[in-house]
Amino acid sequence: MPRPALHLAVEIDGDGAHPAAWRRAAHSPGELLTPRRLARVAAVAENAGFTLVTLEDSILPPASGIDAGNGSGPVGRIGAVERAAFVAASTSVLGVAPVLATTYAEPFHVSSQLASLDHVSAGRAGWVVGVEEDPAAARAWGRPVVEGADARAREARDGLRVVRDLWDSWEDDAVIRSVATSRYLDRSRLHAIDFSGETYSVKGPSIVPRPPQGRPVVLARAGLVPAGLTDVALVGGATPAGAGTAAAAAGAPLAFAEVEVALDTPVASARERIADLERYAPWEGGPDRLRYSGSAAGLVDLLTELGGHVDGVRLHPLVLDEDLAVLSRLVLPELFVRRIAARPLPGTTLRTSLGLPRPLSRFTTDGAAAPVREETR
Repeated sequence: MPRPALHLAVEIDGDGAHPAAWRRAAHSPGELLTPRRLARVAAVAENAGFTLVTLEDSILPPASGIDAGNGSGPVGRIGAVERAAFVAASTSVLGVAPVLATTYAEPFHVSSQLASLDHVSAGRAGWVVGVEEDPAAARAWGRPVVEGADARAREARDGLRVVRDLWDSWEDDAVIRSVATSRYLDRSRLHAIDFSGETYSVKGPSIVPRPPQGRPVVLARAGLVPAGLTDVALVGGATPAGAGTAAAAAGAPLAFAEVEVALDTPVASARERIADLERYAPWEGGPDRLRYSGSAAGLVDLLTELGGHVDGVRLHPLVLDEDLAVLSRLVLPELFVRRIAARPLPGTTLRTSLGLPRPLSRFTTDGAAAPVREETR
C-alpha cells in the first residue's frame, strides 16, 4: 500500500538555520523582529503549501548573538507563542507550532497559552516540546538548575502529562451559554486533574475551555518523552533509511524527519552561500539531522525518497529569505505534481490536515466526547 502524502513543515525562527544567516537576509537587520517581516514569511510558507510552521524559542538569546562570542548577531527575539498568535491571525490554513520548553516553566501556564492559541487559530495550533539545557536558563528563571538529561526528560514528561490533562479538564460540552437558564457552565463537567510529581503538583482545572482540537498537536524530539504522549516524533538520521529506522523506533502516530537545506539560487550555488556564511560562524546544525545542499531538483528527489520512510519533514533552511523562495517556486510545486505531498485544506484543523483523530477527554463523564463540527472559515 502506498504511504499517505508527505506532510511539510518549515522552521521560520530568525533569519535561518545558519547562525550568520542574518548577513544574507533580504531585509535590514532592524526589520528582523517586526510584525511585517513575520507576516511576509508566514504568507510565503502558506502560499507555498506548507502544512505547518514552527517557531524556535528560548529564554536565552539566540546562539547567533552574544553567545556566539563576537556579539555581532541578533541578541533578542519575540516570544514564540506571541509570534504564533500573530501568524495565526494573518493566515487561514497554516498550522502554527511554537517551541515551549517544559524545563523551569509552569505547565499550567504552558497549557493556557497553547489552548488559547488553538482557540484564536480556530484549531491550527501545535506545540514543539522543548528543553532548556543551558544552566543560564535556570538563572534567568531564578530556579535551581535541572541537571542531566534524565532530569530534563522527567520535567518534559511530567509537564506534558499535566498540559494534556489540563486540556482535558473541561469536557467538550462544559460551556452551556444559556441565557434562558442563566447558566454559562456546567460545573460538573470541569475536573481537577490532581497531578503530583517529583517537581510540582497541579490541582486544576484549566482556566481556558477545551481547545477546538481537543488537544493541540504535540511534536517532540524522538525519545524525549514516552511515545504515547506525542502526536509527531521529530527524528534524525543521516540517510532516508536511517530516518525511517528512527521513525519506526519512535513509536509515535507520525514521524517527521529533521532536514537542513541549502539550495542553489539564481545568484549563488548552495556551496558558495555556505562558504560565505562560514567565514563568520560554523553551521553546526542539529545533532543527527539529515543535511542537503544543492539543486531544487535534488531536494525533490530526496524528499520523494524520504516519503517512503517517514510521514513528514521539518525543513530548516540555511537562509529563509533565499531558500524559502526556491522551496516555494521549484520544490513544493513539483512535490504536489508528483503527489508526494498535499496542501492543507481550508477550514480544517491541524489534526485533520495531518490525518490525526480528535482525542477524547479522559475526564469525559458520558463515555464519549461531544462531536465537534469543523466549519469552513
